[in-house]
Amino acid sequence: MGRGLGGHRSHLTPGTFATDTHAGNVPSLMSRGMNVTFYGVRGSTPCDDPALARYGGNTSCVVIEIPGADPIILDLGTGLRTYGDSLVASGNAAGWRGSVLLTHLHWDHVQGFPFFKPLHQLGSEVDIYGPDHGEAPLSEMVGRFMGPPYFPITPAELGASVRFHDVSPGSFKIGDAVVTALAVRHTGPTLGFRVDCDDVSVVYMPDHGPGCSSLDDDFVPQDVIDLCNGADLLIHDAQHTLDEYPEKRHWGHSSVNYAVKVAISGRVRSLALFHHDPMHDDAEIDSIEQYAAEIARSDGAGLEVFAARDGLELKIEPTLLDLTPQVERADR
Repeated sequence: MGRGLGGHRSHLTPGTFATDTHAGNVPSLMSRGMNVTFYGVRGSTPCDDPALARYGGNTSCVVIEIPGADPIILDLGTGLRTYGDSLVASGNAAGWRGSVLLTHLHWDHVQGFPFFKPLHQLGSEVDIYGPDHGEAPLSEMVGRFMGPPYFPITPAELGASVRFHDVSPGSFKIGDAVVTALAVRHTGPTLGFRVDCDDVSVVYMPDHGPGCSSLDDDFVPQDVIDLCNGADLLIHDAQHTLDEYPEKRHWGHSSVNYAVKVAISGRVRSLALFHHDPMHDDAEIDSIEQYAAEIARSDGAGLEVFAARDGLELKIEPTLLDLTPQVERADR
């Protein structure tokens, strides 16, 4: 499932992330890379306040775009509405097709679903892959919260064709991308995902709670390390500071320190701190980002750390010049 590390490390100019070449996996002339855009990075509940403006208040939604392929959406939080608006503005909403990797069914990860404008247009299609709950298929589980008396319409009343897929741990393909799903510790059935295509990889674990098990809170399970192994980008839950964590450990989220430990254990290239607490304003997230970067530097692993924010775009691409996948950041 994971890929090994090569020994080469290139020197990159400021604004890019230095990353290692996957051993035995040299970029080819046909490598396309990935564009990753953050439309929602907040955890628990959407929030709006001038003090939160820089990082944003939309809940979990990230979009992976691979040239020549349909987009892959990571979670359906309130940031999904913003993504839909951008598709309408660019003239790409009609006949939209894509897939969703849904980690779990907590409100902050599904609230944007009925407000995604392309789904209200005939001819649009979406495949939603989410955790197998056992008691009922995913389609029924979603229908329980999206429908009367909780919501005025049901998924069946959308104009688009919506297909639900119950996912157990393992790998499957979406187009040319290989998706690996892993059951992770949280309060209820929850998946983490890895997306591999060509020579780049992204791992997404927005809700990961070491306190939701009998294991030590600083223990990183081997299957989590395997999922992360050598990834170019890890998007990981970092909701709590160390001071906040003891009181909230049973809520199913990670401390900033644990997020860094997962990234270092998995030898990833870059870590996006994600699922920011709604009580953390821009200034506090700035401090958290600096703190996490200092932890990573002290380890000497070369891990690059940043706090994700609404509207942040990343371009992850292999380059033939130095055979090193690169991650570049840009503001929308």
